[in-house]
Amino acid sequence: MSEGDVFAALANPTRREVLRLLLERGEQPVQRLADHFEMRRPSLSEHLRVLKDAGLVTEQPVGRQRFYSLRPEPLRQVADWLGPYEQFWRARLADLREVLDGLPDD
Repeated sequence: MSEGDVFAALANPTRREVLRLLLERGEQPVQRLADHFEMRRPSLSEHLRVLKDAGLVTEQPVGRQRFYSLRPEPLRQVADWLGPYEQFWRARLADLREVLDGLPDD
């Protein structure tokens, strides 16, 4: 798993939604996840494979079902990469607030 794999996996809105569901609802079988989307199960399975290859989810077979869980550790790479950008925008917004606060209330 490389940093590029994580970013590529997160580039797709369906995969981001799968991660959100797993974060909010915990471990889930493929069918329960598939019920949330208007796509066929094989299509969702492809998204889950990408997330698994990127290390963002784990897969646990239980009988004939496969359960998926969030594995958030690789998201630390994203947070670390975004940190300087967040600081940049916070500083810009603080500057804008100062300008706006200095304007007359007309």
